[in-house]
Amino acid sequence: MESELLFSQSEKPIGICADHAGFEMKSFLIKLFEEKGIVYKDFGTYSADSMDYADVAHPLAYAVENGECYPGISICGSGNGINITANKHQGVRSALCWNEEIASLARRHNDANMIALPGRFISNEDAYRILVVFLNTPFEGGRHQRRIEKIPTEC
Repeated sequence: MESELLFSQSEKPIGICADHAGFEMKSFLIKLFEEKGIVYKDFGTYSADSMDYADVAHPLAYAVENGECYPGISICGSGNGINITANKHQGVRSALCWNEEIASLARRHNDANMIALPGRFISNEDAYRILVVFLNTPFEGGRHQRRIEKIPTEC
């Protein structure tokens, strides 16, 4: 692969989870993390057997919200269900990313701390390229910080 995971590893592991539809992609990404010496924490699922995405999305989102992991990567068939679930957590800003430009904007403008990938709609190689951009794009701050601060914590 031409792109490299250049993410400067913090003291926190990258969190990753997937449902059955994202299991193959998650396994592919974990193999790359291991090859590159990137520390991660796997929140499941651990097989392609049918399961409910919320059962893995909530534990990962709690870990990101509580500062145990950074960032979080979640994968389900469309990316929508797992993304919606993660965004129920007040400390999570999860972005559904299906290409590199969306991933860049999610980081630069939204300071996304989780990425949701659509496992049935992008290739493993596309997921890798999207993740490279997501992990290596800094938040711009400025007017974008003001906008993030307006995301309600209570309704």
